[in-house]
Amino acid sequence: MSNPVFTVIAPIFNELENLPLLYQRVSNAMEKTGESWELILVDDGSKDGSTELMRQMAAEDDRVRPVIFARNFGHQIAVTAGMDYSRGDAVIIIDADLQDPPEVMLELIEKWREGYQVVYAVRKERAGESAFKLKTAALFYRLINKLTDVDIPLDTGDFRLLDRKVVNVMNSMPEKHRFLRGMGAWVGFKQIGVEYKRDARHAGVTKYPLKKMLKLAANAVTSFSYVPLQVATWIGFIAAALSILAIPIVALLRLTRIAQLTGQATTLIIVLFFGGVQLISLGIIGEYIGRIYDEVKGRPLYIVAEAPAADSAGVEQHQNLPHSK
Repeated sequence: MSNPVFTVIAPIFNELENLPLLYQRVSNAMEKTGESWELILVDDGSKDGSTELMRQMAAEDDRVRPVIFARNFGHQIAVTAGMDYSRGDAVIIIDADLQDPPEVMLELIEKWREGYQVVYAVRKERAGESAFKLKTAALFYRLINKLTDVDIPLDTGDFRLLDRKVVNVMNSMPEKHRFLRGMGAWVGFKQIGVEYKRDARHAGVTKYPLKKMLKLAANAVTSFSYVPLQVATWIGFIAAALSILAIPIVALLRLTRIAQLTGQATTLIIVLFFGGVQLISLGIIGEYIGRIYDEVKGRPLYIVAEAPAADSAGVEQHQNLPHSK
């Protein structure tokens, strides 16, 4: 059997209410392409019955290929596993909550057929989200764009189409702390954006609360930028310069007796200030060292409990333990 032309990847974490409609809308959209396709559902440790429903869907339609993790490994890793198991000439990444309308995939495919190898979806409007969510999301994208060394398009998520060449390159990148939209920008190739209106979540709750957004931001910055380390260095230089400047000033004040800088409170404030600077700098360095530690351990990115037959070298690269079919 030949490989499909298109692969659609949807990471699944407690999406029982969304799965039937996701399958229906993806199927309706992909049938309009007139090409063969597959839907890879990556179960990221669901506890609500999503796993059983995925198995049922696969039994009824062999285009549905479930990849079931042994435990929760996170959204970015789930997408990576889907890319590892993908077989299509073009791979589309979409969330299961239906905020990203599956019908937009047809616009992404149209641009791919024009010769673009990365087609990312740009959020022109975001329905059903609070003002706080909108503001923090806008701040997140702009902060990442300022701090990282790659040009990541603003207001884009993981909803995108990747050509097989791009997928193969990204599959060869074994880093643990993954920021896929940054990796997609870093690899280059011919890229273009497609604007769309993001819908409200169909059912369930968001899987990216503020805590996970902050973690994703930390992964993005530490994976693609040395700015935090440079900031720590400059803080050290500034603190040292202030100390050097303070020496003659304090000496002059003592000699002229214009003012007296005495007392335990003054000493404690100075000690606490420089101690805080040192701890912040050590914390920044520690973040980078921690990521180096995770890399050198050489553990697989994920462990699969059940999966279809592997047809991609990325599976061996990222998941080197045996799995069952």
